[in-house]
Amino acid sequence: MEQIQSGQKNQNQFLETEGVGTLMRKYALPCIISLLVAALYNIVDQIFIANASYLGSAGNAANTVVFPLTVVALAVAVMIGDGTCAFVSISLGRKDGEKAHRAVGNAIIICVAASLAITTAYLIFQDGIITFFGGRVNGETFRNAKEYFFWITVGIPFYMFGQAMNPVIRSDGSPKFAMFSTVSGAVVNIILDPVFIFVCKWGMMGAAVATVLGQILTALLALGYLCRMKTVRLCARSFVLSPGIARRFLALGVTSFLAQISLVAAMAAIQNMCTKYGARDEIFSQAEFAQIPLAVLGIVMKFFQIVISIAVGCAAGCIPIAGYNIGAGRKDRAKQLFTYLLLTEAAVGAAAFVCVEFFPRQLIGIFGAAHEHPYYTAFAVKSFRVYLCMTVLATVNKGTFIYLQAMGKAAASTLISLTRELIFGVGFALLLPTFWGLDGLLVSFPLSDFLTFIIAAVIIRRTYKELSE
Repeated sequence: MEQIQSGQKNQNQFLETEGVGTLMRKYALPCIISLLVAALYNIVDQIFIANASYLGSAGNAANTVVFPLTVVALAVAVMIGDGTCAFVSISLGRKDGEKAHRAVGNAIIICVAASLAITTAYLIFQDGIITFFGGRVNGETFRNAKEYFFWITVGIPFYMFGQAMNPVIRSDGSPKFAMFSTVSGAVVNIILDPVFIFVCKWGMMGAAVATVLGQILTALLALGYLCRMKTVRLCARSFVLSPGIARRFLALGVTSFLAQISLVAAMAAIQNMCTKYGARDEIFSQAEFAQIPLAVLGIVMKFFQIVISIAVGCAAGCIPIAGYNIGAGRKDRAKQLFTYLLLTEAAVGAAAFVCVEFFPRQLIGIFGAAHEHPYYTAFAVKSFRVYLCMTVLATVNKGTFIYLQAMGKAAASTLISLTRELIFGVGFALLLPTFWGLDGLLVSFPLSDFLTFIIAAVIIRRTYKELSE
């Protein structure tokens, strides 16, 4: 045991000595790329689907319906992975190798069991789930959604394993390999999507199968890495379930889980309100245009997912650095890292704001607007500009949530995450449309981010004070 702990100390001691800015770039960039690539799995599908004339906006709407269900699986995966990453990093900072290797082994077992349970539930309740997320807006959308849903569900175990192990690999000091495994799967998806959709004419099934094959490759690469980890040595004892250790790393991952699962709740509310109040709209109540609001809001949320993936990547990349330094008692370095993170998050949000406010037509054009009615483009431009007008605050909020998690403050992180996503996100999405219809739905998102920032500002101030002591 002493030899293992000594090896871990030598491997990770640079987290306490190397420049904070250098470490942030080293860890955050691969994490950003990994999360962007993970986000692009579904987005790439939607781009190719949108530009296939035989699928179009009905295929887009079907993709939007199924997307929240992949986020449910992702929510469980990141709870396991991010929680384990934070726990292992803190343990290594304290030179506690025993807890580190047992946490990784327990995480693997829990991830496999959870993925099989989710896959089974999806297959059993398929029709009801699709209906709940607005899939019955018309017959063509429902048919496409069922086809896409089935094949995506088949890949859930591989998807969850790859996503859960990605942060674990980062905590082992290999952010570049974590990035490589995710990018490799995405490249397979990007290559196969046009082949299956345009050449083989497999439609929604082709898009889904291309995605699943990419996810399988990512999972296999992650599995190969786990067999040769550097700072954490897995053995038979690692895979003996320890309720105490599992509770601790899952608690640290609750914020990541809530950030994703509450997004699903918001999506369910938005998609149902979109269907309900779209049917009352003078234009979108017409059968030929009924799927437009659902398809457009799905695209807007996908763009936001790209932005938030960068924001989360910046923060998640800081988890091993912050965790190690907190564990080693270096609050001064943790404070400096927090400052760098907040400035970076604000810059990311500002860049996104410029895109949505000044180039919305170009953004919607990527998703096949040239083949659609002018109503489609007009609603999309309005949606981008209103729905995402508070991206600067949204990215700062997200960075604050995750950094608190890295510091081991699961309760505070969970509280503000729940407030943003459930109380504000779902509440306003259900309430405001009753007064202003679809416009109320668009306003609900930026209003939620503005009110959450007021709370986050108080948390940020307290965090700085604590790290200064």
